[in-house]
Amino acid sequence: MMRPAILIHGPTASGKTDLSIQIARKINGEIVNADSMQVYRELNVISARPSEAEMDGVAHHLFGHVPVSERFSTGEWLEQARPVIEDIQKRGKTAVVVGGTGLYLLALTQGLSEIPPVPEETRHEVLEIAKADGVRGLKIRLQSVDPDAAARIDDNDRQRLSRAYEVWLATGKPLTSFQNQRSKPVLNNDEWLGVALTPPRAKLYARIDKRFEGMLMEGAMEEARKLVALGIDPELPAMKAHGMPWLSAFIRGEIDANTAAENAKRDTRRYAKRQFTWIGRQFPFWPRIPSAELSVRMRVVSALYKEVDR
Repeated sequence: MMRPAILIHGPTASGKTDLSIQIARKINGEIVNADSMQVYRELNVISARPSEAEMDGVAHHLFGHVPVSERFSTGEWLEQARPVIEDIQKRGKTAVVVGGTGLYLLALTQGLSEIPPVPEETRHEVLEIAKADGVRGLKIRLQSVDPDAAARIDDNDRQRLSRAYEVWLATGKPLTSFQNQRSKPVLNNDEWLGVALTPPRAKLYARIDKRFEGMLMEGAMEEARKLVALGIDPELPAMKAHGMPWLSAFIRGEIDANTAAENAKRDTRRYAKRQFTWIGRQFPFWPRIPSAELSVRMRVVSALYKEVDR
């Protein structure tokens, strides 16, 4: 009998990489990336992509294969993840899907909303609106055309507010009208087990700060310099990776190094807070693993598998 895939979700810096590798080694698994920044080829240090040493001989898929000059969508990820997971399972192994991009995991297990593509000119129009009116003005506009989406999206979540308003401008229909039309999921309910890492926030925030300092030591600034030198559109997803906007501002001489580092840490902590909220709203049925200890997390996942094997 095919064993179910394991899905590991959680906020940034919560220890997903370590846990996924340990689990894959224990259960003869292979890892599939579900992080929207770790797909980008040139974002090695800044996206905290696992190194060859960390991979420890475990096969990893969908990491670092997309140029930063491209806009990689959830639909494209799902299209690529489907054959990868199927191949892993055909070879008698277990797919361990890990990442902090909740939309990827929802698409994998619940199907993807059939939303028409948004023209580039519409994206730029919404970008200009956001620049002129701010995130508050964007939300007010969205409330007038798609109140359901506006009510669900956090007031400070510029990306999701922009996305919802883009869809309305491009189609004349609210985002919610498309979200009720989903494709068939890749993994049915009996074909996966999901766990969410929810470590104590104070410890997580301290780990975020420490990790960013380590990234600077490992070459994050040099990586940012190369990206800035490429002249890539700052509105592309890769240029909005954790810390990248502030490192870019430092490289352009707009702020000092300390300000760049502190602002990057602050924004990453805020993002982690939103991820906690997302997990609570979108994955309420997933078992939580609040402990930060790897040994405890391994025991929880092992217990889940024992239930399936009975």
